[in-house]
Amino acid sequence: MKRANGNGSIIKVKDNRRKPYKVVITKGWDQITGKQIKKVLGYYYTQKEANKALADYLDTPYDLELSNVSFKEIYDKWSKLKYPKVSHSAILGYQSAYDNVEKLHNMKIKDIKTRHLQEAMDSCSKGQATKKKIKYLFGQMFAYALQNDIVSKDYSKFVDIGKDITENKREPFNNREIEILWQHLNDIEFIDTILIMIYSGFRIGELLELKVENIDLTNKTMTGGLKTEAGKNRLIPIHPKILPLIKKRYNKDQKYLIVNFKGKQMKYDNYYKEKFLPIMEQLNMKHRPHDCRHTFATLLSNANANATAIKKMIGHESYITTEKIYTHKDIEELRKNVELIQ
Repeated sequence: MKRANGNGSIIKVKDNRRKPYKVVITKGWDQITGKQIKKVLGYYYTQKEANKALADYLDTPYDLELSNVSFKEIYDKWSKLKYPKVSHSAILGYQSAYDNVEKLHNMKIKDIKTRHLQEAMDSCSKGQATKKKIKYLFGQMFAYALQNDIVSKDYSKFVDIGKDITENKREPFNNREIEILWQHLNDIEFIDTILIMIYSGFRIGELLELKVENIDLTNKTMTGGLKTEAGKNRLIPIHPKILPLIKKRYNKDQKYLIVNFKGKQMKYDNYYKEKFLPIMEQLNMKHRPHDCRHTFATLLSNANANATAIKKMIGHESYITTEKIYTHKDIEELRKNVELIQ
């Protein structure tokens, strides 16, 4: 038996346990008998581990009842606080991350170390977006445990999600994939934004910057664009297929067409990580946001649209004018070409 300042002791039990070193700590004194009130802190493989556990406890005492809280219980408590504050699609992302680390669910949070988290991460066969969500979830679990004095160290920061080995190719959405996007229009949040990009040629950044005041529902046009001189303030006729999508999002009380759940402008990273990538994973598609713009150009080309009209609408660098003045004839010519897309 090894004592530590009268506040705890280490006992080697003789019953062939796999973890023979029992750590007992003093929780107080019985006011009637005057005897110590003791509780078992845990059992350990070696005396060195037992010494460390006792030293850690004495350095930062914690509630023994909380020390038995599992990863699942932490998740349940955290999600009740978190989910009312985030969008439905974000919730689906967190739930997917949680489902992909099932081996951790019943482990005590205080027993989970870097190797356990890394093993769970490495065994996940999902893509980079899901792995980023998993690491974020780990961080949230440990942050909650730290705030409630359940653990004394955050091991989530040491987890490596690996490199994204997806090749940076521009691959347009094929007809079947576009059809699938339409099929899920009403059951997957923000899938409409992907369709709007496919039928307008807007980049993500351009769509997120698109102001309501620059959408003309009467004449069915949108004016926007960023990045290059040719791409700025270009006029795009609204394709009939996406007109209902734009009308649904159109709100004169909002500055931007695409907003977050608070009604504010959505940031690029939030859209990309929380909306676009999860949708691609959910539908088992492998595309990057720029593929939407590439799809628009491909659809126009396949429909034998006028080459100059294509350059105007996608803001190609080879088409630059000193002034962007669109006459009625220009607009109708662009409309005729964009509506070649079926």
